[in-house]
Amino acid sequence: MNERIKIITQKMKDDNIDIAFFNNPMVINFLTGYKSEPHERILAVLLFKNHAPLLFTPALEYEDAKKVTKEFEVFSYHDTENPWDIIKRKIHEINVPEKTWAVEKDFLTVSRKEALENSFPDSHIQYDFSHFLEKLRLQKTSDEIAIMKEAGFWADEAIKIGASILKTGITELEVVAQIEYELKKRGINEMSFDTMVLFGSNAASPHGTPGTTPLKENQFVLFDLGVMYKGYASDITRTLFFGSTPTDKQEKIYHLVLQAHNDAMEKATLNMSAETLDGIARDIISREGYGKYFNHRLGHGLGQSVHEFPSIMQGNTMPLLKNMCFSIEPGIYIQDDIGVRIEDCGFLDENGFHSFTSFPTNINAYREFISE
Repeated sequence: MNERIKIITQKMKDDNIDIAFFNNPMVINFLTGYKSEPHERILAVLLFKNHAPLLFTPALEYEDAKKVTKEFEVFSYHDTENPWDIIKRKIHEINVPEKTWAVEKDFLTVSRKEALENSFPDSHIQYDFSHFLEKLRLQKTSDEIAIMKEAGFWADEAIKIGASILKTGITELEVVAQIEYELKKRGINEMSFDTMVLFGSNAASPHGTPGTTPLKENQFVLFDLGVMYKGYASDITRTLFFGSTPTDKQEKIYHLVLQAHNDAMEKATLNMSAETLDGIARDIISREGYGKYFNHRLGHGLGQSVHEFPSIMQGNTMPLLKNMCFSIEPGIYIQDDIGVRIEDCGFLDENGFHSFTSFPTNINAYREFISE
């Protein structure tokens, strides 16, 4: 039995939980190594205090799941069958206690919880393992960090592709399309979220949507993107100046964000609180009068999902622990005018913060890739 399952089953024994039911594909991948997006179908892990774990899949995924999950007994259902009836039959077949259940309330829908309760009317399906699972995923292993470094390499490559094709008149969507096309040619088939490329004042929307806006001289170009690599996400943001000479305002805002980014990366240490790290970056921006334009947290966790626990933000007093992976991404956004964000994700250990990404942060960085 793998270590993660041992930790969960021990908690089940400690808390007197008979069955744990998890249907979050990220958690299932974390526990079994099997990655799938079941859409409307049911994919679930069932854990027990004193019985081998089960993986429940749609029938069309049964053979694939069996190849990957050696420690789990795999059982399945056809589209014409009621999945909850199949689960009930299996639980009765293996004859395990079923009085108390734990679920991931942050993911389990009301309709699916009601389906479980209808199938097991004498059970108490009330215990929430959401935060426990978040904490279990919090500190990455050396193997996970090695994969995330590779995912970071491909995020750097994506920015290089985008930087190399910048020219007057190209649209945001054309840059997005070229980045993703080139990555697919190199074997990367999935981005970790919708690729963001925003020109000029469009970058003042922190989560803007690329469109047909053409690139003009002397504009900022904001790239925010990442890839999925061997089940793990990367995430990077760079804001590049396209043109000859930035204005004094562009120069000031860019280097203010860069200073906040660099100081936070350099000063991050083990056992520092998340809000202290946020404050290091936020204070730099606020002292120059731009605090109200830095309107989001400093960072977020990263792993099998691009946004994981915890939030690096004001009010979060939790300590930063060894091998936690998170982003550092200060920004300034002035509506209809200018937007600058610089982001790197990495892990923390006794020697500080180590970034998974390394694309240059100088304001004219795109120029060195144009000539390649």
